[in-house]
Amino acid sequence: MKKRVTGIGGLFFKTEDPKATKDWYKKHLGFNTDEYGATFWWKDKEDNESSTQWSPFKTDTEHFEPSKKDFMFNYRVENLKELLAALKSEGVTIVGTMEEYDYGKFGWILDNDGNKIELWEPIDDAFK
Repeated sequence: MKKRVTGIGGLFFKTEDPKATKDWYKKHLGFNTDEYGATFWWKDKEDNESSTQWSPFKTDTEHFEPSKKDFMFNYRVENLKELLAALKSEGVTIVGTMEEYDYGKFGWILDNDGNKIELWEPIDDAFK
């Protein structure tokens, strides 16, 4: 099996007013925000360009369910389909079914504390 997690794909958290939060981070910390939050671009040791997404969500979002936490981590992975099958065989709770978009594949699991974890097999070229 290839590597499992290759990096942090995103940091997602709940807030009463996502727009005000994005505006605050833009003004005070210089985040280059858009409707989704901010995208941080970086290069790995092989000089491949990749990104990490920072996104505030409205407090009533259902995107983090079934977790009741106010945050969700997104991890970049290789071969999501293979990884989800391996995790299932290891007894890890899989949430929903894998979804595929023009910018990558997504799957969700619960960790041992009930935190929802989003797994993302990105297509970084889709953002260019």
